[in-house]
Amino acid sequence: MPERIIALEGIDPLEFYGVANSNLNRICDLFPKLKIVARGSTIKALGDDAELDRFEDKLNALLAYAAKYGHISPEVVDQVFSEGLRSAEEAQSKDIIVYGNGGLIVKARTVNQQRLVGMYDDNDLLFAIGPAGSGKTYTAIALAVRALKNKEVKRIILTRPAVEAGEKLGFLPGDMKEKLDPYLQPLYDALNDMIPAAKLQKYLDEGTVQIAPLAYMRGRTLDNAFVILDEAQNTTLSQLKMFLTRMGRNAKFIVTGDITQIDLPRRSDSGLVRAMELLNGIDGIGMVTFDNRDIIRHRLVKHIVNAFEKERREEKDAADTDDEDEKRSE
Repeated sequence: MPERIIALEGIDPLEFYGVANSNLNRICDLFPKLKIVARGSTIKALGDDAELDRFEDKLNALLAYAAKYGHISPEVVDQVFSEGLRSAEEAQSKDIIVYGNGGLIVKARTVNQQRLVGMYDDNDLLFAIGPAGSGKTYTAIALAVRALKNKEVKRIILTRPAVEAGEKLGFLPGDMKEKLDPYLQPLYDALNDMIPAAKLQKYLDEGTVQIAPLAYMRGRTLDNAFVILDEAQNTTLSQLKMFLTRMGRNAKFIVTGDITQIDLPRRSDSGLVRAMELLNGIDGIGMVTFDNRDIIRHRLVKHIVNAFEKERREEKDAADTDDEDEKRSE
C-alpha cells in the first residue's frame, strides 16, 4: 500500500498533536480514507496516491503555519485544510502578536500596547515608558519573538543594567552568569512563556537569544538583531548613548523603563527622560507613554501605583511651596 512519511522538523510534536492528540485526531477525521499514524516527530499516512498527495499538501501547509505562529488548534486545522494557509493567516487577529507555550495567546491587550505594536513597522527605535505591570517589556519581548520566528532578524538580545533595587545584595556565589541571572530573571520569565524550554535552551546555547547586562554591550555592533533595553530608567545618559549607538544594519531597538522606579543613588543621574527629549521628533524613532489604565497585573497593582503616585505629587507640591516661602523670606 502506498505511504508517505512526513517529518515535523523544528516543531514540538506535543504542541503540534495537541492536548490529548486533539489536533491529530481532527486531521484523521478530515482524511477518513487514510490510515494515519504518528510516532514521535514523524507522521506516516497510508492509502490511495491521490489522497496521499492531497494530505501531504495540506499537512505541509499546516506545518508552515505551526512553524510561523508556534501554535495550532483543531479550528486552525479545519481552516488550513479547507481554505488553505493564506486564509488561516488572514484570520489571525491583528491584536495577536505571537502564540506562546501551551496555546498561550500573547496579544496587545490595552490601547498603548496596541500603539506600541502598531508603531513597530515604521520605527527602528521605540521608547516605551510607564508604570509597573503595564506590559511594556512583555509586549516588546513578544514582538522580538515574532520577528525571530518570521526570520525578520537573526537573533534577540535582551539587556538590563545590573542595578540593585533599593537593597544591597552583597556577595553572590557562582560564576559570572549565576551572579548576573537574578538581575535578568524577568526577561527569562517572559521568554519561557513564548518559546518551548528545549528550543529556548538551544537558542541560548547557540547565541540566537542572548541575555546580558548593559555593560556587556560596549564595543559591539548589533546587526540583524532585535535588541531590548529593559529598566532603562536605571541608566545614565552616557550609558543610553552607548547602548543606542550599538544599532547596526537591519536592527530593531526597544527601550523600556519606569521613571517612577529609579534605583540609582541619585534620581537625577537617570538619563531616560533626557534621552527621549533629545531624540523626540526624529524620523524612525517612536515613543509610547503607558499609564495606569494599561496595568494588567493583579487588580490591586493599579491602586498601589495610584497611591504612590499621589504621595509623590504631594511631596513635590510641598517642596515647591517650601522653595517659594524661602524666596519670599529672602
